[in-house]
Amino acid sequence: MLTSTTKLLPLRGGPDGLWGTSRLLCALVAVGLAGCVNDEEPGASPWEDAEFRSAAQSVVDNYGAVVAANYGETVSSAEELAASIDTLLADPKEATLADARAAWLSARAPYGETEVYRFYDGPIEEVEGRINAWPLDEAYIDYVVGDEDAGLIADPEGMPTIDAAALSAANEALGEDTISTGWHAVEFLLWGQDLDASGPGARPYTDFIDGPEGTGGHGERRRTYLAVVTELLVDDLKAVDAAWAEGEGYRASFTGGDPKDAVQKMLLGMGSLSGAELAGERMTVAFETREQEDEHSCFSDNTRDDLVANARGIENVYLGRYGAVDGPGLSELVARLDPDLDARMRSELAHSVATIESIPAPFDAAIQAPEGSPARASVEASIEALRVQTSTIVEVADLLEIELNLES
Repeated sequence: MLTSTTKLLPLRGGPDGLWGTSRLLCALVAVGLAGCVNDEEPGASPWEDAEFRSAAQSVVDNYGAVVAANYGETVSSAEELAASIDTLLADPKEATLADARAAWLSARAPYGETEVYRFYDGPIEEVEGRINAWPLDEAYIDYVVGDEDAGLIADPEGMPTIDAAALSAANEALGEDTISTGWHAVEFLLWGQDLDASGPGARPYTDFIDGPEGTGGHGERRRTYLAVVTELLVDDLKAVDAAWAEGEGYRASFTGGDPKDAVQKMLLGMGSLSGAELAGERMTVAFETREQEDEHSCFSDNTRDDLVANARGIENVYLGRYGAVDGPGLSELVARLDPDLDARMRSELAHSVATIESIPAPFDAAIQAPEGSPARASVEASIEALRVQTSTIVEVADLLEIELNLES
């Protein structure tokens, strides 16, 4: 007999929220299933069937290939970013700064699709806070309007040597927003504060120059910081990529264990990203506060594309695909037991991607648009689409006799 309980949890407090309760971002779903309906043998578990377990093993094996391909492309793109930044720092000018920014945007796309491989104590969790923590207090790193001497860059006494160890130690050292490393630290150093309501930040290339032509002061330390933080990002991504490579690493233990346990991790990654993280922290919080600081990539105005990549990553896991890898996904298991549920899950995943794509960029302008405007309505519709698909992910877990504890 299927049993499930749902408890609505508020987040961060405050007045009435999007779904009738402040910060109603999620449901804590505890799913218990004593048996799965099988048309041929009522009460039998699909996991007792050798053919089903073999199919599940193929899904798990293909997931390992999907993850490896995704992280592999992320590392390659991050290395291209590092090369562009080296060129910028060797010859700061408008063109090299523009190239470095374009490389950052290009590298974010494959990384955004990897975020669904989180939430189950995989290799990414060891370094994720150093790779992608946010929101970032700009004044912790560099100057901001009203404080020209803010940040670690302008503090040679507090940080006499800028190296990987120093930046890692400083990350979140004084609080969750004192971020010194990762994608968003690099982003801030490339774009600077976003002070334009209709566009991204506009840090001048002269910030990376010393002497009379330089601006902002501390050009040499700023160059060193950007070089070190980028190298650290690449190294952390390489470490995660290596763990998912074929061999004796994490991938071998993931694919070599009980396929049901691996499927549980896959669904946990999908449900956690879809609900609490994406619909909740990344969208509902910004939607309700209307604050630019609450959007994910606020300096580059890349937030909408970040969200699309996240949603596409969830879809990739269900369908078993990434780039040239296209094999059995969770869809195959669900379709064996309930073709209608599989069709609905597929439809909802595609709908979420399309609905987020419909949000007009930049995202901060959309959340700040008037109530009832098409731009703001598109954000609300995207949140609702993610909320619905998260509930369906729980239904998929029910069907597969998987117990999930989601904050969605």
